[in-house]
Amino acid sequence: MQPSVRKKFPWAIYWIVLSLILLVMLAPVGSVVLAGTLANAYGCHVDEGSVHPCVIAGADRGELLYTLGVLGWLMLLTLPAGLLACVVWLIVLLVHRAAWRKRSAA
Repeated sequence: MQPSVRKKFPWAIYWIVLSLILLVMLAPVGSVVLAGTLANAYGCHVDEGSVHPCVIAGADRGELLYTLGVLGWLMLLTLPAGLLACVVWLIVLLVHRAAWRKRSAA
């Protein structure tokens, strides 16, 4: 009979899933920050009302900045959904960890 090899708890999977949840949850915030940073760096104006011209590297990027800025409204969906997903993630982690401990102790 082989001696039992104690397996480690799969923390990597949980950290990867949490990272993906946070990435999706904060993506709209990142798009607004990027739009504002680019607009400030090139002296442009960005708002949700309309597209304003903004020349970056010889091309008008006003439409892109406008789109990035308006994508920020998605955070009304992604932030609550991400928080809910984080709570579910934590519950699954705690239940799995408790079951793993119980199995490895036996």
